[in-house]
Amino acid sequence: MKVVSVINYKGGVGKTTVTSNIGAELAFRGLKVLVIDLDPQTNLTFSFIRPDEWQADYADDKTIKKIFDSFVDGENYDINRLIFSPSRVASALSGNGKLSLISSHLGLINVDLELATLLGGANMKQTKNNFLKVHRRLVESLNEIDENEFDVVIIDCPPNFNIVTKNAIVASDYVLVPTRPDFLSTLGIDYLIRSMNELIEDYNEFSGAEDTEFEEIEPATIGVLFTMIQERSEEPINAQSAYIRQIQRQGGLHVFENYIKRNDTLFASAPESGVPVVLRPQSQSTYKNVVKGLEKVAEEFAQLIDLEV
Repeated sequence: MKVVSVINYKGGVGKTTVTSNIGAELAFRGLKVLVIDLDPQTNLTFSFIRPDEWQADYADDKTIKKIFDSFVDGENYDINRLIFSPSRVASALSGNGKLSLISSHLGLINVDLELATLLGGANMKQTKNNFLKVHRRLVESLNEIDENEFDVVIIDCPPNFNIVTKNAIVASDYVLVPTRPDFLSTLGIDYLIRSMNELIEDYNEFSGAEDTEFEEIEPATIGVLFTMIQERSEEPINAQSAYIRQIQRQGGLHVFENYIKRNDTLFASAPESGVPVVLRPQSQSTYKNVVKGLEKVAEEFAQLIDLEV
């Protein structure tokens, strides 16, 4: 079971679109996929289920917030109780694979403050142990899932680097960075990578202490995926291609050969239907091209993390 975090400091870059459509396409190709909404904005959650359904059936005790709340209370909560398969996307898959979801909660934004109170210690040894315990909360929960239950877990992270986001990175085998091809969206990529490397370094230093039993972590950044691309003659427009070339020239990070094309009409209507764009039949050629692009992105994603599709 491979775990991938989808993250960018900048909001509005298409993290939820990336998570939902890659997850749905991989499921359509026969894989067992779990997507986790770790963003308190709950956009991924409401891309699959209606807000009133979430409020009635999940809000109280069936969201990812329950995992962190129980930890703060000194208890354990089985993450398997949070996993469900949204009915509308299950119908669209027609038995080709499985896409399951763990929903988010608006109150997740307050969890970080509660986790921060657990980080201190009377001495350095206790501080290090508390750091590991707090940052391992999500990975410990994911370890409770049968490794044969899912082929891949994709985590939609919030647009920040708080303790909840750090939990996702610690739990991940891979990190994917989606971005729009503009100044503000690409500006923080270097800083994000540096922050992740610092977290990994601190974690591995603490886990290497004699009195700990945790293995070191090595989440690999699989690359930068450009989203919301406007095309002319089947190529990104000049204003956007300049930012794509800029990230390519910087080196050190793989840049996806494929990208997600912009179509506000198509993507705006998807959440209301509860079915990602990549699974919805399209008749117009423009829409078909968008779907084809999503399929290619999912294929490249699978290749980069060695998934057979």
